Amino acid sequence: MRKGRGDRTLRAVSLELGAAPYAEGSCLVSFGETRVLCAASIDETLPPWRAKGTAGWVTAEYAMLPRATHSRSPREREGARGRSQEIQRLIGRALRATVDLEALGPRTIIVDCDVLQADGGTRTAAVTGGCVALALACRSLERSRLEQSGIVHRSPLRGLVAAVSVGWVEGRPLLDLEYSEDRVAEVDMNVVALEDGRLVEVQGAAEAEAFPRSALDTLLDLAEAGLRDLHEHQRQALNGPGA
Repeated sequence: MRKGRGDRTLRAVSLELGAAPYAEGSCLVSFGETRVLCAASIDETLPPWRAKGTAGWVTAEYAMLPRATHSRSPREREGARGRSQEIQRLIGRALRATVDLEALGPRTIIVDCDVLQADGGTRTAAVTGGCVALALACRSLERSRLEQSGIVHRSPLRGLVAAVSVGWVEGRPLLDLEYSEDRVAEVDMNVVALEDGRLVEVQGAAEAEAFPRSALDTLLDLAEAGLRDLHEHQRQALNGPGA
């Protein structure tokens, strides 16, 4: 367990831009052995239930490849199952929290998150990498607007959002749980936040014994520190060469 890293240390984080070159924005994100391909596509239409408005929409889809885990899981050929639906809704909520939908205009950005390899934290990696793909798609949109009209419009992206897991494992708080830790955690929690520190979503539960408020505070403080590091990884990727 931990593979040589401290209890309060993230796994090795990698954000590879342009991993799906046909998409308006893409990122291959790695949290240790967990790898998720995130691709953002711009659709110049709106969902039917939103079609009469002027504001845009951001949504996400999530899937795990059959051999992303140690044993093969069947493909979800007839639509996302319960767990996948819950995760893609989380990703969608997280990404919308950082987008000005009015500035986006009457269009949709769909962020596909496909898990290539799973070792815990697939949803948190998907949010973190999905945000980078979304940021690149917004840049692509702004370049297109400039070419068409000669006018620089304000970007619909208001900032960055990231997510990280924390948990209480064998009596101690851990940051960024691997699968071997997640499966035995007494408390398991996913925390999503904007780069200004505001929380978007907190998902947490006791797996056996109930836990005190003080444990919750400890885990939130630990998540906050990890999220600061993840936001810095995002900024470096988006401001680096090739971005």
